[in-house]
Amino acid sequence: MSSKGRILVVDDEPNARTALAEILKEEGYQVETAADGFKGLARAEEFSPDLVLTDLKMPGMDGVELLRKLRQHAPELPVVLMTAFGAVETAVSAMREGAADYLTKPLNTDELVLVIARALERVRLRRETHELRSQLTERYRFDNIVGNSPEMQEVFKAVTQVAPSRATVLLTGESGTGKELVAAAVHHHSPRKDGPFVRLHCAALAETLLESELFGHERGAYTGADRRREGRFEQANAGTLFLDEIGDITPSTQVKLLRVLQERQFERVGGNQTQTVDVRLIAATNRDLKQLVAEGKFREDLYYRLNVINVALPPLRRRKSDVAALAAHFLERFARENSKRVERFSDGALAQIVAYNWPGNVRELENVVERAVVLTEGHTIEQHHLPAELGAADGESSTPTIPGSTMADIERHAILTTLECHGGSTSRAAEVLGISVRKIQYKLHEYGAAPKSAIPAVKRPEKEELHPR
Repeated sequence: MSSKGRILVVDDEPNARTALAEILKEEGYQVETAADGFKGLARAEEFSPDLVLTDLKMPGMDGVELLRKLRQHAPELPVVLMTAFGAVETAVSAMREGAADYLTKPLNTDELVLVIARALERVRLRRETHELRSQLTERYRFDNIVGNSPEMQEVFKAVTQVAPSRATVLLTGESGTGKELVAAAVHHHSPRKDGPFVRLHCAALAETLLESELFGHERGAYTGADRRREGRFEQANAGTLFLDEIGDITPSTQVKLLRVLQERQFERVGGNQTQTVDVRLIAATNRDLKQLVAEGKFREDLYYRLNVINVALPPLRRRKSDVAALAAHFLERFARENSKRVERFSDGALAQIVAYNWPGNVRELENVVERAVVLTEGHTIEQHHLPAELGAADGESSTPTIPGSTMADIERHAILTTLECHGGSTSRAAEVLGISVRKIQYKLHEYGAAPKSAIPAVKRPEKEELHPR
């Protein structure tokens, strides 16, 4: 049976130490003991406990002093104090200094087990929260989005400038260009980052359902509405609401959305009580809203309310220099997720990937690489692992149209983009490309570029790509 955790018991009374150790071992904990504060401090360094259970009154170094010393080296380590009833006030003071809890003697076994479990659970939750927050922060860092082309650098610049503001943002671009990830990045770099980030795909819902999703509904508002329900605006209060495919909403919904943007107020479907919210709106569309306005299908006043700041995401065919880096990133990611030892693309496969125009943008590239990783049995993705349509750019010609016109140009592009994806690491790029480090170093010398300086502001491949919505 695996241990529930490591506990260090510190008590100057031998019988008490032994009894506590036996109780905790029966509960599934790994237990070590120490006879005083000095020995406890030394044992804690060796044992690395998950929790320290210490007596308050001990000769030499008491429990409070041990607590202070432990917190200097391990601030998150929970310390539970044991004390006689007459010293409860001292124990409470110790909690102000960081003690997790205290127990009064004589100890109740059930209470002992409960207090320890509760203290360990609090630590676990704090660690999970910290890890999740770190993951989110890392995930939505702009410099970890794979894309070093001039077109993407312009996107990063625009988003970095707008993120700290309250301004409404309109993201435009073809399907699969990564609008949702950019929206999330805006939120997580804004003053609202600790608030909710709520998403809604407008095109997927009928008008009545869309209004209910946006604004919520009262009980009895329509058939099946058996209880009151909050909408996405209320859920996003003090945070950010991302509305995808905003160009598909109906005229009546447009009117209600305009009111929210102007007044920050609305009523739930079937209700008459006005709700007030503080929400930042980010909208996205793959349609030409100006054209829809001209056709009378989209309100002009709503368009201008949404289009305070427009960020246009380029299609993948306009950022050809990012294709190889994205492909290498997806390869590593899917190889890891599928526990496969696929390490590289063949020269022919990489040339095919770079040549293709990717009408489905990053989403299509992601799907193609995932399929190839799954189908590949060896270490290298070959051309036959790729869909047949990649063999003809735009389905019109079997002649690849890639940067440069010679094999030397192709080789240069593959080396530099792979280095870009792997942080300028010649050893990792050599492994992915299936060539020697010496050859890469020789080629970089030939190109007149040093390994690091050749690829400024590179992106680590294990970080989040510009993921399609």
